[in-house]
Amino acid sequence: MAHRSGNVTAAVAAPVVADTRFRVRYAETDQMGIVYYANYLIWMEIGRVEYCRQTGISYAEMEREDGILLTVAEASCRYMAPALYDQEIVVKTWIEQAHARLVTFGYEMRSTADDRKLATGTTKHVFCGRDLRPTRLPDKYWGAFGIATRA
Repeated sequence: MAHRSGNVTAAVAAPVVADTRFRVRYAETDQMGIVYYANYLIWMEIGRVEYCRQTGISYAEMEREDGILLTVAEASCRYMAPALYDQEIVVKTWIEQAHARLVTFGYEMRSTADDRKLATGTTKHVFCGRDLRPTRLPDKYWGAFGIATRA
């Protein structure tokens, strides 16, 4: 997928999918032992941070050294089946679209026991500076976010 912005065309390179595994904690469930819906958004954040780590990006360093923050502009989650207490979950995370000012992550949450799809989602983030104003992502991060430039 390509995106044209000014004189730079950015395209998402071959997709990287990061898998993050964990067990549902009791505190994440309601009285019926079913995961409370808002926890899926937290799981997406866990997957996003792990995706960044696996592609060589440190959130902490990006914020501290370059003053780049990923502010959430939009989030969605579609629920298909309930996740339950003590169930092992895998969150699959990838980049759906990225360019110098915006990145959209995709997510899929599955039960590892039976590979049942529990939920899917996306989060759209605007790259912002310390002043919380939109800014351009420094070129040194483009490869990790799957952004390639062409003249």
